[in-house]
Amino acid sequence: GGVAFVMQELLAQGLLHREVTTWLNNDLTEYAHTPQLNNQQQLSWKKEVVESGNAEILRSHSSPFSEQGGLRILKGNLGQCVVKLSAIDASYWQFSAPAKVFSSQESVLQAYQQGLLNQNCVIVLRFQGPRANGMPELHKLVPMIAALMDQDHRVALLTDGRLSGASGKILAAIHCSPEAILGGPLAQIHEGDLIQFDIEACQLNALVDDAIWQRRIPLTQSVPESEQWGCGRELFACFRAQVSSADEGATVFRFDD
Repeated sequence: GGVAFVMQELLAQGLLHREVTTWLNNDLTEYAHTPQLNNQQQLSWKKEVVESGNAEILRSHSSPFSEQGGLRILKGNLGQCVVKLSAIDASYWQFSAPAKVFSSQESVLQAYQQGLLNQNCVIVLRFQGPRANGMPELHKLVPMIAALMDQDHRVALLTDGRLSGASGKILAAIHCSPEAILGGPLAQIHEGDLIQFDIEACQLNALVDDAIWQRRIPLTQSVPESEQWGCGRELFACFRAQVSSADEGATVFRFDD
């Protein structure tokens, strides 16, 4: 539920192009109405102003959860990434911890099971971007990191992969671009490097002396055979070879300026 309320709020603020034609052969105004069944069990639409059914879930434009929205773009010597703020505790807005570096979701889970992540750390998971393996969902990491946080460890995730919007309380810096397989800065991180998040200043940096950082040669890694074949993966090799970076839309389409 709630679609009609959201559409009503967006249209009222001029944030959608109202006049586009939809399958209803009308404009988007129809989607700000509430569907219902009449006495003859036929579909009809209530055109009254829609109220939020629960202000803790859906707020009006005039009463937002946050004045600045729920996303931030962070930049620094680690490139550019996206962070979702809406459920993150404010203590994580300024956060530093040493890097624990991995190249697969499975290796992170193995380290967790061995107790190697029972500490304050930034889990750096690289080679997960669109060129590397198609940028799969890293959903297995969410309960694991949440469990570490429940044990009073301060843990964050930094990756060139993607994570669902339902990542909860986890500080996850995702879609880091350029991605590691293209020589992006995640490929220069060493185990133990101090990673600093400054969400207020929109900064993300590895606290490594600049002269040392510039001398580092990015780690190279080929895509594992298991991620190239099976379940139709081989059919998408041509897309992985041509896809743009996440910050450019992760698309194979190119448009002239």
